[in-house]
Amino acid sequence: MFTGLSAFPHTPLRDDAFDEAAYARLLERLTSAGVDSITALGSTGSYMYLDRDERRRVAQAAVRQAGPVPVIVGIGALRTSQVQKLADDAQDAGASAVLLAPVTYQALGDDEVFGLFEDVTAGLSVPLVVYDNPGTTHVTFSDDLYARIATLPWVASIKIPGVPVDPGEAAARVRTIRERIPGSVTIGVSGDGDAATGLNAGCDAWYSVIGGTLPVPALTITRAARSGDHAAASAESKRLAPLWAMFAQHGSYRVTAAIAEHLGLVATDCLPRPVRGLDTVGRARVARLVDELHLAD
Repeated sequence: MFTGLSAFPHTPLRDDAFDEAAYARLLERLTSAGVDSITALGSTGSYMYLDRDERRRVAQAAVRQAGPVPVIVGIGALRTSQVQKLADDAQDAGASAVLLAPVTYQALGDDEVFGLFEDVTAGLSVPLVVYDNPGTTHVTFSDDLYARIATLPWVASIKIPGVPVDPGEAAARVRTIRERIPGSVTIGVSGDGDAATGLNAGCDAWYSVIGGTLPVPALTITRAARSGDHAAASAESKRLAPLWAMFAQHGSYRVTAAIAEHLGLVATDCLPRPVRGLDTVGRARVARLVDELHLAD
């Protein structure tokens, strides 16, 4: 489950409550398309906006709806004790793995971040994905920190924030990380616009925002890159360049929510307040992109 495409679906809301029916529709698309894993309660899944009971319900629904597809459940929270409780809930729900980002209000040093992962992995019975997402969490991992955390029990994969645009530099970056971590720990790329470059450079997995709403084009890129057809992976990513540009302008979180709303998969205004979706102009642009890029299927 730590190679290939891991799809990150939204946790849709309706009237400020978890919309389990809409969530089931999203997950049915993912399982039918054949994604390699589903990551519930990632950043796209709004985990930091949900309380413990809501997150427990989402984890249970994800495992129930995913069938044989492995489910990774996000457990990030501000306090270690909260993370440990969320890890227990995820494991009780039947999650195949957990995903941990060190979210914080006060700045954390490397020893504090390592201590979080050390404390949490001590109580796990399933693998863990390290979630490096500095743009959202404001916690930056060094390669030394990757190396330290990767030696802890249950650590199975590291979700890196992206790779350089240049293919040669991207490959060098992936090699540098791989030389510092055990061979059993996979490297997963994020940042959807960089995914083809990262996979072509040797990343094992794509932890994908767009894959949680539109799994087919994400799988096209992933399968091509993983089979060695780097040109095809790059070509499909280039075809989606207008979508990546919209991600850069508005954020993938809001854009994919608008796509899901446009396709009738979730209710309008499905994001947790105070977050608001795209305005009328942005939604119209999303509708045009869905049509022009043939994304409805």
